Amino acid sequence: MLLLASQSQIRLTLLQNAGVEVTAHPAPIDEDTLRESLQAEGATPRDIADALAEAKALKLAQKHPEALILGCDQVLALKDRIFAKPATPEEARAQLQTLTGQTHQLLSAAVLYHDSKPIWRHVGVARMTMATPTPAYLDGYVARNWPAISHSVGAYQLESEGIRLFSQIEGDYFTVLGLPLLPLLTYLSLRGFIPS
Repeated sequence: MLLLASQSQIRLTLLQNAGVEVTAHPAPIDEDTLRESLQAEGATPRDIADALAEAKALKLAQKHPEALILGCDQVLALKDRIFAKPATPEEARAQLQTLTGQTHQLLSAAVLYHDSKPIWRHVGVARMTMATPTPAYLDGYVARNWPAISHSVGAYQLESEGIRLFSQIEGDYFTVLGLPLLPLLTYLSLRGFIPS
């Protein structure tokens, strides 16, 4: 049984659809403070995503020391700027406007803990080029999709209307959704955690 240290419904669904026996056990951490501290230290977006994923796995491992635990996090980076989940529709609109016509990176980190130790980690990267939707479309998009997009960095969900915001995507679809699923399944299979 895999414990998912996340409240993400899409991650849980992806794992269940892949036939993994999994239970969600959200491990709340102070993501904003940790992210800001890492940024102040000059950490790369990749390192930030990895550290956030590990912090979640570690927190749950402290309560379930012998369990197999998956911590995940996703970071959106546009040049030197790191984006967080939007707190308001206005913030979502501002994020989308900033991303319009730009190429940004989505970094999806996964860290596995077993017997209270990290045993595997992976950071998947996708390059996302946003089209140039009209201001009226962006306003309507936010109005139609709030509050669902408040759970996503960058204020979009590729698995729904958010796909219309993009002109090009390079990278693994599951990484875009927030879970580097194929490398994870390969590792779990090779180590005998899931049947192969």
